[in-house]
Amino acid sequence: MSLERVNPAELSPPTGFSHAVAATGSRLVFLAGQTALAPDGKPVGGELPDQFELALTNLLAALRAAGGTPKDLARVTVYATDVADYRAHAREIGAIWRRLAGRDYPAMAVIGAVRLWDEQCLVELDGVAVLD
Repeated sequence: MSLERVNPAELSPPTGFSHAVAATGSRLVFLAGQTALAPDGKPVGGELPDQFELALTNLLAALRAAGGTPKDLARVTVYATDVADYRAHAREIGAIWRRLAGRDYPAMAVIGAVRLWDEQCLVELDGVAVLD
């Protein structure tokens, strides 16, 4: 399996994401949206960075259970109920990402959502990974 992160010079420099990821592998893992749900299925409150950390932890747990690691992530989509709040916490969120997932950034997008399935949740992450 290999993932090639592609960041063309004619695009603005990516910060915390890759513009494109070319993948070669034999197994695709599609990761369902993960929010700040505790193991008992109840939403955990807190500020957006706290919820992001738990949502990412949950996403990575699903990935590990499927046999992958953070470096296998080719694509992650972040759904935020308040994009301005997400941007305001971008530095903190970036630090959380690096601590939990490292610096091999997937192709990413942040999309504003009116609300998520669990109304108390502020952020949701889904993704695609490519494994050997």
